[in-house]
Amino acid sequence: MSSTFENTAAPKRPLPRKWRDRALLGGLLALLGFGLIGLVSATGWRETLAQIGRLHLWQIAGLLGLSLANYLLRSLRWHVLARRLGLPTGLFQDARHFLGGFAMSVTPGRVGELVRMRWLKRETGWAVERTAPLVLMDRAGDLAVMALILGLSVSLAAGGIAGALPVTLLAFGAAIVATRPRLLAALITYSYRATGRAARMFARARGAARSLSRFTHGPTLIAALGLGLIGWLAEGYAFHLLLGWMGTDIGLWKAVAIFVFSTLAGGLTGAPGGLGGAEAAMVALLSLDGVPLEVSVPATAVIRLTTLWFAIAIGLAVFPLAERASQKGRI
Repeated sequence: MSSTFENTAAPKRPLPRKWRDRALLGGLLALLGFGLIGLVSATGWRETLAQIGRLHLWQIAGLLGLSLANYLLRSLRWHVLARRLGLPTGLFQDARHFLGGFAMSVTPGRVGELVRMRWLKRETGWAVERTAPLVLMDRAGDLAVMALILGLSVSLAAGGIAGALPVTLLAFGAAIVATRPRLLAALITYSYRATGRAARMFARARGAARSLSRFTHGPTLIAALGLGLIGWLAEGYAFHLLLGWMGTDIGLWKAVAIFVFSTLAGGLTGAPGGLGGAEAAMVALLSLDGVPLEVSVPATAVIRLTTLWFAIAIGLAVFPLAERASQKGRI
């Protein structure tokens, strides 16, 4: 009997994916916190708090206002793309989907933002493969615009940024692939032939890639790029203002270049929201430009709070509204 009980021990169940994601996010946040605490400790708490204390409430409100402008402009871009795709959704409905998705920005690879497609499926009846091109174009639009801004700001800044060229080219390359229906379909086909598995998934992906041809429309592309360009420049300008308010003006275009490069570099790490990578790149680039740690560390913390974490706060506020609305409009 004893041997029977010993051999029938219950196998350990693997940790559910959502708990793995939460553990990963928690670990990244902990590492980020320890890193920032270490940097602050190296410069002294008093100096860091003194720098933050120099900011007034109206200045914080200004930073948040510029970030909000970015999110609203990109919401409008989402609406423009949704209408071009043929979705029967209105402006406020699209804005609700877009802003609500920010609640999932810090999921690994930002895959949680795909909740927008679930809301669209409930409210319009469109299958995920039909709405996937909208998500692809939105992400590709960000990459293309940020690559443009980075290239422009580096060329206008007083000094260059090491590694800016490969990051710019990589962002441009990803944007081109994501917006070329034939090229993307060919890559999907090649990937299927290389693996020989999940035929249905690859077939749906090819269908989504072909649907991108709807966006090869001059006025739509100009509107999408223009809205994204103004939006991301607003956040880069906020970083420039912040550094000036903290007594370290490195120039508009250098500040924009550092902000955009750090955001892209953080995203390329695959970490949720670019956590850790973006902050490390920002502090390092500011230090290389002669900004002392007692300024670069609090400046990095403040700009991330007023951009990434502000977006997450908006997403958390809108998410329940979007979820309830999708349940009511379920087809």
